[in-house]
Amino acid sequence: MRLRCLLAAVLLAFPALLAAQPPGVDPSKGPPAESIEKKFLSNVQQVTRGMVKAGEGYFSPDGKTIVYQAQPLDYPFYQIFIQTLPDGVPHRISTGRGRTTCAYFSPDGTKIMFASSHLDPNMTKTEEDEKKTQEENKRLGRRPRYSWDFDPYTEIFECDLQGGNLKRLTDSKGYDAEGAYSKDGKLIAFCSDRDGDPDLYVMNSDGTNVRQLTNEPGYDGGPFISPDQKWVIFRSDRKKAEHLQIHVIGIDGKNDTALTDINGVCWAPYWHPTEPYIIWTGADHTDPNARPNYDLWLAKYEAKDGKFSIGERIRVTDFPGADVLPVFSPDGKKLMWTSGRTEDRSSQLFIGDFRLP
Repeated sequence: MRLRCLLAAVLLAFPALLAAQPPGVDPSKGPPAESIEKKFLSNVQQVTRGMVKAGEGYFSPDGKTIVYQAQPLDYPFYQIFIQTLPDGVPHRISTGRGRTTCAYFSPDGTKIMFASSHLDPNMTKTEEDEKKTQEENKRLGRRPRYSWDFDPYTEIFECDLQGGNLKRLTDSKGYDAEGAYSKDGKLIAFCSDRDGDPDLYVMNSDGTNVRQLTNEPGYDGGPFISPDQKWVIFRSDRKKAEHLQIHVIGIDGKNDTALTDINGVCWAPYWHPTEPYIIWTGADHTDPNARPNYDLWLAKYEAKDGKFSIGERIRVTDFPGADVLPVFSPDGKKLMWTSGRTEDRSSQLFIGDFRLP
């Protein structure tokens, strides 16, 4: 499947990206003394540990808790965990089985939405096959590229903060995931390949009234609804396979606009909660002989008369390894992202105090 190859190659090839440090670089020592990121970030702290890997974290509405996906030491797939800040103990809220991803707090802080394939009728075989693959890779010392599987049994669920009262929100053939609430909690934007191709959809937060936002060849995914609830920002490879770029579209499905167009990859966009800025992950692929370095990038935006545009792209991180999946705290004063700046080079979540330019 071309989309699966896309994600294996550029979107979620995280172990390969983490390993792409220049010779002699110690990722645990962080950025160089004259680092660009010191202009934007301070008091950077690692906040997840004790997992094979962890990432894609989001803040609770009060900023005191995070939810994220992590692979436990005794299970082959990601599960969803919540954890109080600054150093709380992880608590699993997903079912403990299946591929899980894309967790997000409801705006009132009482529920968590996530995607899961735990209803796979062949779950036991799926788990056993993945365990065998991971054991063989470990035995041979292989670090294969991370390939995100668009599992056809993946559906979107919601639960309370203890993992109880599990409710299924989608029920369609194919992959439904990558969901995020609107600020008022009335809508969910998500990705689905129910029509044979991954596109954006919007539904009521109870799973009713599903409508399609995009219908273009290629992958459209990772949507987030703007703070004013008028726009949806997302990633797409519709122009060139395996080269994701940032797009925005009106919540009404109009004014679809490409915001980036570089010889590289731009993905994982996220809105600043109070100021007209977006942040994303980007890497330049211009030089075929150079290792692309995935860093965080920022830009100011303007939405006027139905048109959306961004200004100058500003580099936020320059760590010689992968920094991806950035999100702001509800007050915009902190940034959380997934990085390999760890002693064992595993991907983990980091949080730092953030300053706008």
